[in-house]
Amino acid sequence: MKHFLKYKRSKTLSVSIGNIPLGSNYPIRIQSMTNTDTSDIEATAKQIIKIADAGADYVRITVPTSVVAEKIPLIKKYLAQKGYETPLIADIHFSPKAAEISAKYLEKVRINPGNYADLKQFKHIEYTNKEYKQAVENIKEKFIPLLKICKKNNTAIRIGTNHGSLSDRILSRYGDTPKGMVESTMEFLRICKQENFNDVVISMKASNPIVMIHATRLLVKTMQEEQMSFPIHLGVTEAGNENEGRIKSAIGIGALLVDGIGDTVRVSLTEAPEIEIPVANGIVNTFKQSKLEKHIPIIEIQNIKFNPFSYQKRKSFAVENIGGNNIPIVISDISSNVSEENILKSGYFIDENKKINKTDLAADYLFIGEYKKIINKNLKFISENELDKKNSFSISNQKEFKAENKNKLNFLEINAEKFNSFDFKKLKNTDKTIIILDISKSISPVHAGRNFFFYLEKNKINNPVILKHKISKFNEQNLVKVSSETGILFVDGFGDGIWLQSEANCIADLNNLSFGILQACRTRITKTEYISCPSCGRTLFDLEKTTAKIKSKTSHLKGIKIGIMGCIVNGPGEMADADFGYVGTGTGKITLYKNQDVVKRNIPEKDAVEELLILIKSSSIK
Repeated sequence: MKHFLKYKRSKTLSVSIGNIPLGSNYPIRIQSMTNTDTSDIEATAKQIIKIADAGADYVRITVPTSVVAEKIPLIKKYLAQKGYETPLIADIHFSPKAAEISAKYLEKVRINPGNYADLKQFKHIEYTNKEYKQAVENIKEKFIPLLKICKKNNTAIRIGTNHGSLSDRILSRYGDTPKGMVESTMEFLRICKQENFNDVVISMKASNPIVMIHATRLLVKTMQEEQMSFPIHLGVTEAGNENEGRIKSAIGIGALLVDGIGDTVRVSLTEAPEIEIPVANGIVNTFKQSKLEKHIPIIEIQNIKFNPFSYQKRKSFAVENIGGNNIPIVISDISSNVSEENILKSGYFIDENKKINKTDLAADYLFIGEYKKIINKNLKFISENELDKKNSFSISNQKEFKAENKNKLNFLEINAEKFNSFDFKKLKNTDKTIIILDISKSISPVHAGRNFFFYLEKNKINNPVILKHKISKFNEQNLVKVSSETGILFVDGFGDGIWLQSEANCIADLNNLSFGILQACRTRITKTEYISCPSCGRTLFDLEKTTAKIKSKTSHLKGIKIGIMGCIVNGPGEMADADFGYVGTGTGKITLYKNQDVVKRNIPEKDAVEELLILIKSSSIK
């Protein structure tokens, strides 16, 4: 974590996983997970083939019991007959026995420290230091037998720590914090080190990208302090579906890849598993080592107060509704055609009085370019002309900006790669100037952006800064690219607003994306938040259809967080910060939660969505 202004991939050990090794000496690997009942040999094998054909290096399967584990050889046989040698990973919760059997047959076993050796009953337990130490020692009794089997069979292990499924012991001492996640992981890694077992991969997952980022950064630091260098698996768990799932994943995974952290990636979408592969590839390609290393070297700025392990917003002064303690603003570019139609695409609607009014996703400012008329006095416009209107604000570039005193809000656009050519002393004469930082012209927008903000800090320049990014067209690859490259800077505490541009006519898409990025970074909440798992063999209902149904009936509930979980393994733990939870607890049965408390158990699936709506309506949360 020493290199915030240049790309340098972290050195990690090589781990053999079947015929595809993992670690910093190899390309970043891509993986996904089946959502079939693993006992259904043919269905599981066919889905593995579909995922492998989509480009996955590894495929994970659910192994809930020792009975299911004994069926693994049949799956392997089916795949071999079809000519597939894709390394398989067993996903284990609660059952050391299932892990030990799986380790005899598969290339890798994933265990969760939160439920492999400890209890998970959501109870607070007071430990003396002696009792706590003894509880840690007890982990060895269950874990070392698995290590011995893995050694004998050349099987790798993933220590997969999830924010929402930390053990009662860890929660009682550390809370549901990144530090707790790290300590839960390190307990198992120290045993691996003592036993001289190095075929280990680690993951730190959360549905909140910021928690996932901070926990992983802290883990890397802790491992370095204890002379460990195990490879890292990256993923935002329960990211959801559609654009919001892609945005969350791009920000969480990208924030670590850009700093050289990460050796394998899994994007967790509530969609068909094979659909995850191109999204993962898009994120990895955005932060390709061969590309980022071409970025012009940046001289490290010394004595900068930047804490990568917790969120702290950069201090800036406020100019009207921008900067200071204001939420980040959104700018929509309608300069290609300044019209009522494009204003409506920017999040506005026409009310019953035939006036243009705001939705929760209405852009705060509309960029009209060289257009010289203002078509609505109630909206705020940014113009390249000096229009004598209260609701019109001028924008200039580095060359055009004049040092005269500015008594009205105005915008100064700066190229993140060429900001050194601007005389920042000019800003001393105005406290009304908002900086627009264009990061899109950089090979590495994150490094260029950080460099600019570090420069501002060193020179005590506190003007608000809007992040600007331009793409050629709106597609999945560009969505991933823009989400990660701007979102990472917001996660780092930088940015007082966002402005996305495109040469194509995609005003509505970019406006929605802007708000989606800010929501994923938890800097501006404008929509319902969904925490939905990607489904697996434990899932007891159709997650994709159920999620779509719940979304259609709740998407108007701004700020409410709803967890949609396939089974009790992921719920309620993984929806730790959800206001309401919908969790599969048996075939055709759903249990509803409010926060961490069960409200109704074993509701028939056909009635469960309506019961969830009744619960939300009867709640004090509006």
